Amino acid sequence: MLPSRLVPRTRRGQRRTVQALMLASVLALAPATWLHAVADSRTGTVAGAPAREVAVVFGAGLWKGRPTPYLAHRLDTAAELYRSGKVKVVLVTGDNSRAEYDEPDAMRTYLVRRGVPDGRIVSDYAGFDTWDSCVRAKKIFGVDRAVLVTQGFHIKRAIALCDAAGIESHGVGVAEPHDSVWYYGGTRELFAAGKAALDVALRPDPHFLGPEETGVTEALASAGAVP
Repeated sequence: MLPSRLVPRTRRGQRRTVQALMLASVLALAPATWLHAVADSRTGTVAGAPAREVAVVFGAGLWKGRPTPYLAHRLDTAAELYRSGKVKVVLVTGDNSRAEYDEPDAMRTYLVRRGVPDGRIVSDYAGFDTWDSCVRAKKIFGVDRAVLVTQGFHIKRAIALCDAAGIESHGVGVAEPHDSVWYYGGTRELFAAGKAALDVALRPDPHFLGPEETGVTEALASAGAVP
């Protein structure tokens, strides 16, 4: 509620204030509405996911060097996609900006322990945010189509950003209990949607691009797939 000293005294001024507040609300919600419109029809479960050569799993933090529960659930889903034959290669993308913090290697170790062959896992060590991960998957690793794996509150943003980066995407949204972390993630997405809209409009380069890598091509070749 606005302090009384800031409320216009005339009817015309009050009407303009209400209109300005309504416009601000619409603009604030527009990015989230855009994400739903772009991605709603392309999310689902492992069973409903289309066959794609590559799954992309986004990092979600480590605790004492191991995947957090939310990241572990993403990796469990990716392992299920691999075991069911939906994908042949898993690209794990996360933060390795510090020597003591290595999301991709922790993700790789977790997947290997759950039956995904090490040779079918490719690591992107510069996936510092969702846009960076999508752009690098396309430009550095040559991914054209993929199944994206992340929590349900994040999956629509991931699809929209990877689409904008040039990857034909389908998402598997990992279900979670509605605990404090889930509510935090869902609230954060309202603000992240605005950044996503700016990323799509401005197309910034990732924090680190670097040279092209052949990891995905080589992993697919070892799986007998045509890249």
